[in-house]
Amino acid sequence: MKAVLYEKYGPPEILQLKEVEKPVPKDNEVLIRVYAATVPAEALLLRSLPFSPLLWFLTRIGIGLIKPRKTMLGSELAGEIESVGKDVRLFKEGDQVFGSDLSGLGAYAEYKCMPEGGVLAIKPANITYEEAAPVCGALAAWNLLKNIANIQRGQEILINSVSGSVGTAAVQIAKYFGAEVTGVCSTTNLELVKSLGADKVIDYTKEDFTQSGHAYDVIYDTYDTYDTIVKNSFAHCKSSLTERGVYLSAIPTLTILLQMLWTSKIGGKKAIFSATGLRPVPERLSLLKELVELIEAGKIKSVIDKCYPLEQIVEAHRYVEKGYKKGNVVITIEHNS
Repeated sequence: MKAVLYEKYGPPEILQLKEVEKPVPKDNEVLIRVYAATVPAEALLLRSLPFSPLLWFLTRIGIGLIKPRKTMLGSELAGEIESVGKDVRLFKEGDQVFGSDLSGLGAYAEYKCMPEGGVLAIKPANITYEEAAPVCGALAAWNLLKNIANIQRGQEILINSVSGSVGTAAVQIAKYFGAEVTGVCSTTNLELVKSLGADKVIDYTKEDFTQSGHAYDVIYDTYDTYDTIVKNSFAHCKSSLTERGVYLSAIPTLTILLQMLWTSKIGGKKAIFSATGLRPVPERLSLLKELVELIEAGKIKSVIDKCYPLEQIVEAHRYVEKGYKKGNVVITIEHNS
């Protein structure tokens, strides 16, 4: 089968399309014929590791000090189950599914095996494979806004870097809970964010929201583009939080971890980091099933910027690396039979 490999860390050009052996599902696994995958900013981080020295070292200990231990990127996917292991009971051949495998990766391939008990669900019939694949952005926003911030009707939330995969999902989820949403993005994305239901949109090229004097109950910094994902701005945003306001981040920078520790010891404004990928698989699967209900009800939809065939994976990573993507960039995979 065709698969994209990265056998060292570096720029997009290290990604290589090669022929590899087709995987065989274990007794508790399903074999998925992959039709769509994604290029989230996190994939670029794993490929190039643009971290501070400490996080760079800790990350390499986890994923490979000299070179990647797992040589196929891609965590989000949508496809059709081709075969199942003898112990599988929840899925059957022909099921259309979507999900995420943050530990196994390997979605940049024609086929991928996933455990039956993984973060995998039946694809809603009202969306395409391309719309189903970008699940992690919505999962991250759903986890932070519902379970961590406990967002309530009438609260005011500001979503920074709102036009990426996480941000576009976060707007829709915040509106679902009845919050008043302000989005921060560039001039070219103003109409997109308005169309998703934002009550107000701030053009960061013309206005710094921290200088307006307005305070929000929740500020969600999505770090949803490659050029902002390694930055942290709790200190910059603190004056724009209400007295019991919450600053949310899904990126574990050293700064946010220290701020989270410090603010947890004192009253008032809080800095909170939470990564959906660090939650146990059963919890993530529960979050996914909740999202399925919202998708089927038409409450949440994926925003697709561009689709690239698997053969153009390098161009896709280059595009996302520029930091201009709107919503999601999807990789499509064609099968000859």
